[in-house]
Amino acid sequence: MNKKRKLKGFVMPTIYVMLVAMLVISTFMTFSNSNDETVEEDITYVSSVIWSNDTPVVATDKVIVKPFTNKDVAIGKYYYDYKDGSDEQQNAIIFYENSYIQNSGVDYIFEDSFDVVSIYDGTVIKVEDNDIVGKTVEIKHDNNIISVYQSLSEVNVKQGDTITLGTKIGKSGNSKINKDLGNHLHFEIYVNGQVVNPEDCYNKKLTDLQ
Repeated sequence: MNKKRKLKGFVMPTIYVMLVAMLVISTFMTFSNSNDETVEEDITYVSSVIWSNDTPVVATDKVIVKPFTNKDVAIGKYYYDYKDGSDEQQNAIIFYENSYIQNSGVDYIFEDSFDVVSIYDGTVIKVEDNDIVGKTVEIKHDNNIISVYQSLSEVNVKQGDTITLGTKIGKSGNSKINKDLGNHLHFEIYVNGQVVNPEDCYNKKLTDLQ
């Protein structure tokens, strides 16, 4: 009579552990293959150059420019500076209605009317037509700096306009107070409420005027 063979007690746990291990390995391999396919599908290959040393650099350091573009424009009357010699001061005196007035700006002259431009970015805060100094435009810039353009024959901006450096704001003209100069632009710059010599401000940053 054949006797049925019994598995020893330690055999069944061993088989169970092996089956579980095979199941885990199989699951891991399936998951790994799936991830490989996903990553491969998400990759985008670029064949062209995406960066170059030829990328242009934007200049951020603007400087104050002269209020005109015509290179033939000259100075007709200088800014009055108490530190200047007598000859320079004499050329900076305005004679109007039997009174001598110290010139608070610079008067630029040319035989023909010339374009007048903004010396820097800013906002137009005043546009008026004055009987004595002619059409006037005032522009407020950053750092509490104001530029004033007088003796204009025409104005191309209005109060509240935001303008940029070099924007045409009008044309040179005449005024009663400086009628002897003929066609000209009277130009002034104020820093923190104090008038300064415009000729000392060109090619400088606004922060250099403080």
